[in-house]
Order: sequence, then C-alpha cells, then structure tokens
Amino acid sequence: MRRDLFTPDHESFRELVRTFVEKQVVPNYVGWEKEGKLPRELFAEMGELGMLGIALPEEHGGAGLRDYRYNVILQEEAYRAQVTLGTVRTQLDVILPYFLEYANAEQRARWFPGLANGTLLTAVAMTEPGTGSDLAGMRTSAVRDGDEYVLNGAKTFITGGLLADLVIVVARTSTDPENRRAGLTLLVVEDGMPGFERGRMLEKMGCKVQDTMELSFTDVRVPARNRLGEEGAAFGYLGHNLPQERLTVAVGSVAQARAAIAATIDYTKERKAFGTPVASFQNTKFELAAMSAEVEAAQTMIDRAVLDLVDGVLSGADAARVKLFCTETQARVVDRCLQLFGGYGYMMEYPIARLYTDARVARIYAGTSEVMKMIVARDLGLS
Repeated sequence: MRRDLFTPDHESFRELVRTFVEKQVVPNYVGWEKEGKLPRELFAEMGELGMLGIALPEEHGGAGLRDYRYNVILQEEAYRAQVTLGTVRTQLDVILPYFLEYANAEQRARWFPGLANGTLLTAVAMTEPGTGSDLAGMRTSAVRDGDEYVLNGAKTFITGGLLADLVIVVARTSTDPENRRAGLTLLVVEDGMPGFERGRMLEKMGCKVQDTMELSFTDVRVPARNRLGEEGAAFGYLGHNLPQERLTVAVGSVAQARAAIAATIDYTKERKAFGTPVASFQNTKFELAAMSAEVEAAQTMIDRAVLDLVDGVLSGADAARVKLFCTETQARVVDRCLQLFGGYGYMMEYPIARLYTDARVARIYAGTSEVMKMIVARDLGLS
C-alpha cells in the first residue's frame, strides 16, 4: 500500500543505506554471526557516512535532525537484505535518546563527537538477574562519596556490552519504602574503570550477530560528572523513552515479516513438488495473500505511530498496542512462511530459519506481550 511518511531527503538516505548494506554488510554477515558481534569498524564506516549522527547537534558532528524516520529506514533496509544491524539499532533507537535528553553541555562536548563518528559505542544496563521487567525492584546500588558514586551490582541480557565504551547503568541511590520507583539514577560507566567487569557472552537462540553480555560492578568509582540527569529521577527517564523503544521493536518486526514473505515467494516459485512449483498450489497462494494483508495492516499502524512519535504525541498505551500487534503478527507470519519451506525451512542455510529464530525475542524484550496487554488494559480503564 502507498506510504506517505517519507520525504525525498528520506528516500535519498534510503539509497545510501541500501548501497551500504549490500556492499558492506551482506558479504560479511555470516562471519559476524559466527563471531557473535558486529565489528567496531562497521560503526566507524557508518559514522563516516553520517548514519550515526543524524539526531546529534551539528556542533558535535551530527546533522541536527531529531527525526525518527531515518532510524526506521536503517531498520527497513537491513531487514530487506535479510540481515540485521543489531547493536547499531540499539545504540541509535534505545540508548542515544538518553544522551540527547539528559546529557549536560560538558557531557555533550565530551561524548557526542564520538557517538556521531562511531568511535564511541554504548550499552544500557537495566535488567538484573531475577528482576526481569520489574525495574523498580533492581538492587544495583550507588552510594555517593564526595564527587563520586561507588557502584555495586550485576546486570544481565546487556546488548552491546562486549564492545561498549560507555554503559548507562541504572542504579539505586536511595530507597523509599512507600515508592519503589523513586531513588533510581543513571550513571555512565566508562570502559576501563576499575571494578567494571564483563562476564559471560550469553548464547542465544537467535539474533546471533547481536552480542549479549553479563556485566558486573564491584566498588566502581563513577565520577558524579558522569551522572545523566538528576539523582533519583531515572524511573521517569526510562519511561520517557519507552514509546520509541517499543515502536522500534515493532518496526523491526514488520520489516522482518515483510522479508519473510519475500523470501517465501522466491522459494515457492523455484521449489517444485509433484512436478509443480509450490507457488502454484492454492494453499500457498492463500497463505501468502493472507499474510500480505496482515503485514500491510501492521505497516499502516506503524506508519501512523511513527508520525505520532515525530510529532511528539505517541502515547505509551498506543506504543504498547503497536508493539503487541506487530510482534504477534510477525510471529504468525514467519511461522507460516517457514511451513511453506517444508523441511528446508528448518535448515539454517535458508534465510527463513534465521528470520524465525530472530523473531522470537520480539515478544519479550522492551516489555513482553503480557506487559503490553496490561498497559492497554489500564488505558481502557480496567484496573
């Protein structure tokens, strides 16, 4: 269906990204999957082309465009080529907004040039062993000691933790028995700070090119000048970016579902059963037609939400609706596409297998489908 959210400038950027992905990402992707990470050089190459600094101020090497549509294009073009930019997406869509919103002038001058040119890589450390989606229950602590915070705790499921130069750590700086959400603070831990250790690289079912780590902090002395925003205000900060974070997952889900359909169409046209192309069977036609309709409906939902986000009016409840619908649609579509591949769909040499394993986490991270339903239910006035 016709889309009307992109301008000629966006489409020029799309051509740049498409060429880059085809030349620099696709030929190397299998090797990166085996290594379990993207190379630092990829970030530097993207930074040189201006892909990482779109939203950063011009005085710090960026383009000064706070326009999420450029982020959408990066995801769509990667998934169109049946690859993922993994930790690039996390840095731009999930982590960079915290720096943009809460970094002071000194921090901007110190960090923004490296974020724009791809020489500073980031991670955000929220989730702890045993807490899952319960951010208010986190136990990592930071105690003020003069001009420093003494940080202790452990984090898990940290995307990009392996190569991160800057890790935004959510830590508890005070405790209020009457309000579990109060007392959380954002501290930026820098690579090399004594007591900051990287633990296991976690082996995942999918998203192989996206490193996921355990991190630990033992008496790490973090300068107070590395605090983002006000002390004790982090829970509100985390909530501020959740609509974009959840929309980001939805954008990827729809783009991957679209890629799955395209791969399945190609495969069923070539594959023969009983001497006839599989694409000619009525069941194949009906399945692909139904899936196409679902994806177009999800795409329309995405495009409306993207424009709302750009206009600053996307609500948390609507972001939850979009993530819930789009990730569940992705799950159905990719599963049905794999079925049309038959036994070959179970083989990792075929793209549908990777799309299938990568898809499963979309209904978990950035808030599970069950959490999304709770948010929507509250918006409906159901306590």
